[in-house]
Amino acid sequence: MTSLAMTSIAMTGLAGRLRRIPKVALFAAAGLIQFALLAVMIIDRAQILRDGTEVALQTHPVDPRDLFRGDYVRLAYDISEVPSGALLNQPAGARDPFVFVRLAPGPDGLYRAVSVQTEAGPVQSPEVLIRGRVTYGTNCGTDFRAFCPKLQIKYNLERYFVPEGEGRALEDARNSRKLTVVAAVTPSGRAAIKRLLVDGKPVYDEPWF
Repeated sequence: MTSLAMTSIAMTGLAGRLRRIPKVALFAAAGLIQFALLAVMIIDRAQILRDGTEVALQTHPVDPRDLFRGDYVRLAYDISEVPSGALLNQPAGARDPFVFVRLAPGPDGLYRAVSVQTEAGPVQSPEVLIRGRVTYGTNCGTDFRAFCPKLQIKYNLERYFVPEGEGRALEDARNSRKLTVVAAVTPSGRAAIKRLLVDGKPVYDEPWF
């Protein structure tokens, strides 16, 4: 008997056994799998918020207003567009590659982009490396995809959900550059929003769970 025939018989037997399992049990199993995946995401995010280094980021205006599944505030940062520096004209590889942006605090306590690189590496405190995905700026070069002089980068910090009806006030603060985001950044570069400040005062503090 060929291996293909044996595989077919095994699959037929498996299908038969699955048909004998009550549908309620199958739905319960699917629900448990979804719950487990959600729990892993929540625990992972809680770890970022608990263990990550806090960095304060200046937001800048975003237009137009964007609403989706209730109220959320679209966020963009001074570090959302950075010079490519040493990466200029270097092969970018993927269309939207991941990069690591080195941040350092300024005299006002806000973190600013110092450089960008394609690999993680050690930094001296209080500097941090934050991981982001390049969304624009890899279409330069003639013979291959290369980094352009300016890179637009997203860090998974571009949306913050708020109670319905409270988004407009935060958008107004964002557009007048009064909104500061405090993010937690892990040594691997992953980041999550931890706190929102308006005029330096906390207005939203993200719970771990």
